[in-house]
Amino acid sequence: MVMANFPIEEDNDHGVHPLKFSLWLIIISIIMMFAAFTSAYIVRREEGNWLEFNLPGILLVNTIVIILSSVTMQLAHNSAKENNVGRLKLMLFLTLGLGIAFLVGQWYGWADLVQHNIYFGGTGSNPAGSFLYVLTGVHGFHLITGLIFVAIVLSSSLKYRVHSKKMLRIQLCTVYWHFLGGLWLYLYVFLRLNH
Repeated sequence: MVMANFPIEEDNDHGVHPLKFSLWLIIISIIMMFAAFTSAYIVRREEGNWLEFNLPGILLVNTIVIILSSVTMQLAHNSAKENNVGRLKLMLFLTLGLGIAFLVGQWYGWADLVQHNIYFGGTGSNPAGSFLYVLTGVHGFHLITGLIFVAIVLSSSLKYRVHSKKMLRIQLCTVYWHFLGGLWLYLYVFLRLNH
């Protein structure tokens, strides 16, 4: 997601901004992809030969971290609307830090799986483990794109290009970040209920 490289203009009276429309298309495609993954998970689980194991405890910690990052992202958005540039920068830094902490947590979650001999693909692996790696890994990839987007908005805010008169960048970033948080909550609940 490299939307910030395009010329940024605010909404006009002619409808939805092209970047907002593009973002919603991206979100819809990601939703469809994860719907396919979770449907395949359910179908494959019903076929048998499914390894039952405890989910890594770090996934709960990561859920709390991503909720907190959504709060800081919303506070950054609100700060831009209020022209509170100092708080805007702080909240974006916090969002970035929490996003990185989430990815580190995912890494530790994978390490926990490896410690319990649960691998992705290959000899001796089980589809249950492979699905967990795919679901968390693809979400992690999208979170990295979100972090890049947050970093771009943070860079713009350091140059005073994000404020109440120039909200498009932070609006797009906030929508995408909340979407990633909501997607993780869906995955976490799905895995808890179907694992």
